[in-house]
Amino acid sequence: MLAIKKNANLKSYNTFGLSVNATELAECSSLDDLIEVINLLNTDPKPYLVIGGGSNLLFSKDFKGLIIHPTIKGIEIIEEDDNHVWIKAGAGEEWDDLVAYCVMNNYYGLENLSYIPGNVGASPVQNIGAYGVEVKDCIEIVNGVFIKDGKLFTMNNVDCKFDYRYSVFKGELKNKVIVSSVVFKLKKSAKLNLSYGPVKEEVMKKGTADLQTLRETIIDIRKSKLPEPSEMGNAGSFFKNPIIQRSKFEELIKVFPQMPHYIISDDLVKIPAGWLIDTSGWKGKSIGGAAVHEKQALVLINKNNALAQDIINLSNTIISDIRNRFQISLEPEVNII
Repeated sequence: MLAIKKNANLKSYNTFGLSVNATELAECSSLDDLIEVINLLNTDPKPYLVIGGGSNLLFSKDFKGLIIHPTIKGIEIIEEDDNHVWIKAGAGEEWDDLVAYCVMNNYYGLENLSYIPGNVGASPVQNIGAYGVEVKDCIEIVNGVFIKDGKLFTMNNVDCKFDYRYSVFKGELKNKVIVSSVVFKLKKSAKLNLSYGPVKEEVMKKGTADLQTLRETIIDIRKSKLPEPSEMGNAGSFFKNPIIQRSKFEELIKVFPQMPHYIISDDLVKIPAGWLIDTSGWKGKSIGGAAVHEKQALVLINKNNALAQDIINLSNTIISDIRNRFQISLEPEVNII
């Protein structure tokens, strides 16, 4: 049965811990609930927003409309052969619960994405990634429903138009669909991805290079860098790592020879946003109740009962400073509503 709350406080629905309200909040625990809420929207049109775990959101003010929160659960094997297994997970499953399940059962592919906050339904939207892996590498199918008419859809990997922190769900289908479940194709045996230097170093120190050790290592690294949202409100990495032209990189590396970088192609180079911000002296600095985390410059935190505008002002000031220093434009990874 679809439950709709009136004048709902969203503090527990966003990892920044901002106390904002929504006119209405619909908890959808089944596909039938999603279709019901879509029918309600079509008979009584109003502004709406679909949210997952709230780990990639910054509410700038109260939301005058309907928040749709899919909470569909379930993790099941729907197919397997000698080399692969296909796992279907509900949009409302905690992302790291899915990763833990896969690692426990020796299914390879998602282990480098351990301990990323949020829900399964948001993973294809954002094309989440970490430590040399993006979720697009394992997504086979995305299932959901069109908001316009309540029709179901099934999209394959190509249909999703994945790119760096991007998918069709952030482009032409933004605010037009709701993801209900995702099917992942995982391997039963594979070589671990240790391409990210610090991960490889820590795994080698432990002496055993297996799925569980890699997962534990990544969790340890993330915990050492990223504050727990329950203790200090944050949305993880606030900025995307900028990708710049090779010609621009060649100019910068002459001035900043220590600049870390990752070659994307003959023409493109990725620069770590955290390094840019750290090098510019932003660690620990604050504006109002918002601050840059002391251990990870890529993370903005709700340090002292921050207002949304404090976080936005801090973000804008950092963006301006990086542009002036490096002629590089940072983009927020967080969605500002």
